[in-house]
Amino acid sequence: MAFPSAFVSMLLLFGTVLVAGVEAKPRAFFVFGDSLVDSGNNNYLATTARADSPPYGIDFPTRKPTGRFSNGLNIPDLISEHLGSESVLPYLSPQLKGENLLYGANFASAGIGILNDTGAQFLNIIRMYRQLDYFEEYQQRVSILIGVARAKKLVNQALVLITVGGNDFVNNYYLVPYSARSRQFSLQDYVKYLIVEYRKLLMRLYDLGARRVIVTGTGPMGCVPAELAMHGTNGGCSAELQRATSLYNPQLSHMIQGLNKKIGKDIFIAANTALMHNDFVSNPAAYGFTTSRIACCGQGPYNGIGLCTPLSDLCPNRNSHAFWDPFHPSEKANRIIVDQIMSGSRRYMKPMNLSTILALDC
Repeated sequence: MAFPSAFVSMLLLFGTVLVAGVEAKPRAFFVFGDSLVDSGNNNYLATTARADSPPYGIDFPTRKPTGRFSNGLNIPDLISEHLGSESVLPYLSPQLKGENLLYGANFASAGIGILNDTGAQFLNIIRMYRQLDYFEEYQQRVSILIGVARAKKLVNQALVLITVGGNDFVNNYYLVPYSARSRQFSLQDYVKYLIVEYRKLLMRLYDLGARRVIVTGTGPMGCVPAELAMHGTNGGCSAELQRATSLYNPQLSHMIQGLNKKIGKDIFIAANTALMHNDFVSNPAAYGFTTSRIACCGQGPYNGIGLCTPLSDLCPNRNSHAFWDPFHPSEKANRIIVDQIMSGSRRYMKPMNLSTILALDC
């Protein structure tokens, strides 16, 4: 139900939205990025980057595919749980209107990268510049609902998650031998170029009102089942993609520190997702997994070839696998990652974890 702005009285207090006649709402939550955090936008697009058929969603509360690249809940869902909120809706969902807008929105789209040419093979996906355009459009819609000043405050006090960058390697630089980008840049120069372009995206996010932004790095890209199957080095992780990971993540963290220094506040929070993944990839048994090499759903070596489909091999116990499909963590692995986002030390979350942010902002 949409409320005319003259009728709505709203107070933002202690990170909670209060609307007259409506129960208190947790702080708004906005999500940007790729398939690791896409909650279904690509369902509404003509693209091959989709997770809208079984067995995706087999462990989701509805037991149906939702567009999430997971057997169940993904990272934004689990952060929403900690915020005491329902999962935010995909921006393209017809249900995202009226009161639902006040919870935030998920703008993420599987297949995208920092660069506009990343994921070109997936055709119609929501590239990062377009996700930010939609964020601007979202604010216009909320301003009509509750007024410009209140909409600005809602955005300023929101939590933001952005997860992007992995596809710029997997689905661009290393997509094919002698790719256009690999002929244009050495790996070191390509990483520097990505960091420069990512900085522009983060500054636009800041200019659009984001004031608490969790920025994740890439996981151990060379160790996912797809890369073990296609580019593994001597039966292990892809050495070249692991090299890319080791170059990219420290430079991303350094760039984020520089942005915060320039702004004069801790706006951006660097989440060391490579380290979070490495914990259970290198020692799966310590986290209750039987394997971190073989995907639950897939085919071929490590179940790492092609897509997860109704015809794929499917493991009987998703909790025993760190990876759900050739590229994406299982819900159980996502929970481990989010636990570190919530309460991890500065090795994992710099300059602070999400629990500290929530305590400071209340």
